Amino acid sequence: MRFKMILASSVAKKIYMSIAGLVWVLFVTVHLLGNLQLLNSNPDPFNKYSYFLTEQTGEIIYVLEFLLVLFLVTHFVYAIWVQIGNWRARPQGYSMVRWAHHTSKRSIGSVTMIYTGLLILVFIVIHLINFKYGTVYTYTPYGFTHPIRNLYKTVIEFFQNPWNVAFYVVIMVLLGFHLSHAIWSSFQSLGLGSKNFTPFWYAVGVIWAIVIAVGFVFIPLWIYFTHTGGAL
Repeated sequence: MRFKMILASSVAKKIYMSIAGLVWVLFVTVHLLGNLQLLNSNPDPFNKYSYFLTEQTGEIIYVLEFLLVLFLVTHFVYAIWVQIGNWRARPQGYSMVRWAHHTSKRSIGSVTMIYTGLLILVFIVIHLINFKYGTVYTYTPYGFTHPIRNLYKTVIEFFQNPWNVAFYVVIMVLLGFHLSHAIWSSFQSLGLGSKNFTPFWYAVGVIWAIVIAVGFVFIPLWIYFTHTGGAL
């Protein structure tokens, strides 16, 4: 009974949600670094990187994918749980969203967390359908004696459609808002530093979120304008 009470406590919920969220922040950061290879006109580096992850890591890739899904589900479930608790504690919603100042950290990112989170969850499914399970091309890159998947071509073709680019840009902006609050509040929930460090963690969270969002926004725009010469 005591163990169940600990699991259900508001502090425990925020800790579990924070840990799961930070795991995904790290994954998204690494994912961005890998995707920067799409800016290279030579498809080999990106395709070899993709081939290494999917074919040369053995069973570990399935373990990592399972853990990512587990952390995502954990984060989502606890986020909904915490949000429902907040709604019950404050049935009267805010009439207007205002940007927070001074010691308050209430912002657009904080008051839209549940909605941006749901959109990002839907986006992840769409993203997997478009790329992981999207059109498969094969070719033999330099240094290889056998063909591998040309995921580079799949991505380039997808982002030659301006509507696809626009969709991804919008979602990445929303991701930036989500992370701008999620990162620093996770550090706070985990008790990393005293209140004096709150401005520092807040700045880290905002900067980190901006870098990730800008990076993911830049990639599809770069592909679209360099491969089609079109305009949105």
